[in-house]
Amino acid sequence: MPIPGTRIGVKRHYDERPEPVREYFAHLPDLLAASFPLDVSISYSFGKVELAHNMSLYCGVVKKHRANKQIARSVIDAHHMTRAEFRDRYQVVFGAPIPPPVLESISQAEIIRDKIMHGKNTLEREKREALYHVLTYAEQFNEEVHSVAGFRPFGSLKGFKGRAKSLDKATTRWVLKGMGFSVA
Repeated sequence: MPIPGTRIGVKRHYDERPEPVREYFAHLPDLLAASFPLDVSISYSFGKVELAHNMSLYCGVVKKHRANKQIARSVIDAHHMTRAEFRDRYQVVFGAPIPPPVLESISQAEIIRDKIMHGKNTLEREKREALYHVLTYAEQFNEEVHSVAGFRPFGSLKGFKGRAKSLDKATTRWVLKGMGFSVA
């Protein structure tokens, strides 16, 4: 699909995404329909991307590595991560890197997001392109994480863990420290 030429085209691209992605970005249609600048939609979308990234790591260590939920939540919430570090932690937690085609989608959007956040001139076309790539990435990332861990971070995470018994808190700290997380 080509990059949308209008806000309506971005909304159409949103409507074509799977239900979990649409539900995850539930406020995007209202933001697109309002008279807000597209910068607001991009800020919202990237806030949701960062939340999904953190939740993918949290759910990954809890489900795949049986980490204690409270310790995992505390450590991941306190851990400052750059984009590059997220990708490194993802590979450690899930045992494989994020595939290049998936990274390509978010990388295109990040370039535009950074220009906006750093006060650089951006065209409306670039902003629509960023939103297009964020939605495409959310769908691709969901499928990737689902294939390696059985849950979709851009969506409802109800029941993601299953019934597996968790490690004790002390062991969880050591596991997370071994994965490169900042553990207090």
